[in-house]
Amino acid sequence: MSDDHTAPAVEETSGAIPEAGRLGRLVDRIGLVFAAGIVISMVILINEVVLRYVFNAPTIWAHETTIFLCGIAFIYGGLYCSAHDKHIRVVLIYDAVPLRIRRVFDIVISLICAAASAMFAWAAWIMVQRAAFRPDGSFRLERSGSAWDPVYPGLLKVFMLVVLAVMAVQFVILAVNYARGKR
Repeated sequence: MSDDHTAPAVEETSGAIPEAGRLGRLVDRIGLVFAAGIVISMVILINEVVLRYVFNAPTIWAHETTIFLCGIAFIYGGLYCSAHDKHIRVVLIYDAVPLRIRRVFDIVISLICAAASAMFAWAAWIMVQRAAFRPDGSFRLERSGSAWDPVYPGLLKVFMLVVLAVMAVQFVILAVNYARGKR
């Protein structure tokens, strides 16, 4: 029995979109590492709950480590979404226009996102200068200040700078490929 009111099948793609190029494919593959980080965070938290409430022996590192692992996964998620073309757009307008206009939208959106990512990368560079370099110019990552005192805050800021810079490049690649008519 067929239902005449079913929606057409949506083609589900896996991996980066072709317009993302080699960089997008690399971003897609590396994404598994950060997905594993989320799973590792869960394992660390379960371990911490057992140690704390069963053995009354909490750790000093579990909380900050899970925050760090989840933080870098969320930061990387922005780059991952750009390679998969899953960023936010107003589909009410986008889906209502012809393909030729969508292509123009894709180019303009990608260029705006590249500019925004580059500006955020510049702001991240200013943060990194404070978090990774002493006034005398020597390298020393910012620490958390807790009892364990890891360098996670400094690493997180450096990671954010790298991801935002790569994201700006990814959006430029997308704009160029959209302009070439690959979509």
